[in-house]
Amino acid sequence: MRLLFMGLGMQEIVFIALIVLLLFGGKKIPELMNGLGKGVKSFKEGMNGVDEAAKEAGTSASADKSKEENSGK
Repeated sequence: MRLLFMGLGMQEIVFIALIVLLLFGGKKIPELMNGLGKGVKSFKEGMNGVDEAAKEAGTSASADKSKEENSGK
């Protein structure tokens, strides 16, 4: 049975993990993962802010449109 992750099998994933361990060392990897986690969290917060701003803009635009329609009658 071949386990696939983005086209990689288990042997390839283990090999890449060993190379990363050799390049960065055991002490540096947790720091790298912590930084990566903070980056992902910041990205998600930014995307949520964009979504909220878009919803806010959409509701204010529809409110402005209904005001214009009511004032025109």
